[in-house]
Amino acid sequence: MIAPARIGVWLLPFLLTGCFHRSHTAKTLPLAPPVTQQEPERPAPEPAKLDPPAPVTVEPSKPAPSAQEAATTTTPANETPKPPVHRAPKKPANPHPQVATNGAAGVSAIGQLSSGEPGDSRRQTEESLAATERGLKAINRHLNDQELRTVTHIREFLKQARQALSSGDVDGAHTLAAKARVLLAELSR
Repeated sequence: MIAPARIGVWLLPFLLTGCFHRSHTAKTLPLAPPVTQQEPERPAPEPAKLDPPAPVTVEPSKPAPSAQEAATTTTPANETPKPPVHRAPKKPANPHPQVATNGAAGVSAIGQLSSGEPGDSRRQTEESLAATERGLKAINRHLNDQELRTVTHIREFLKQARQALSSGDVDGAHTLAAKARVLLAELSR
């Protein structure tokens, strides 16, 4: 009984695959020609017919229309007028700037605060100008061309600071004196 079962197992794959004497070729079907679809011609769009705006007549008892009213009367019927843009007024920069202190009273991140006395600020500026002038005269070494140009800039700043002091511009003079002092510090290195 085992022998007929073995023969059946061996023949099963042959029976399932079909006939061997026939060649199995895939049938190729001819391709259909490509479909081109022509769109019907559309007539050219006609330009929009706009009626000329009706003249605005002003009656003597009525005031002349404003520019906004005139713009709304000339808009075509198919367009809706845009609402006017309302912008909020610009806010001023921080009216109360915060000053960071370095631990010492009256000293901020931007430098030492003056007491508010105009004479005190003027005196400090004059002392700064005099100290810068002394530092400039104390340079005894030979200077190259770039250093000579720096000395010329320092002298120009000192001259402008003195002119500002004589005209009453203490803050401008103080700024110019600080610039001269910075250039002197670079030159002294």
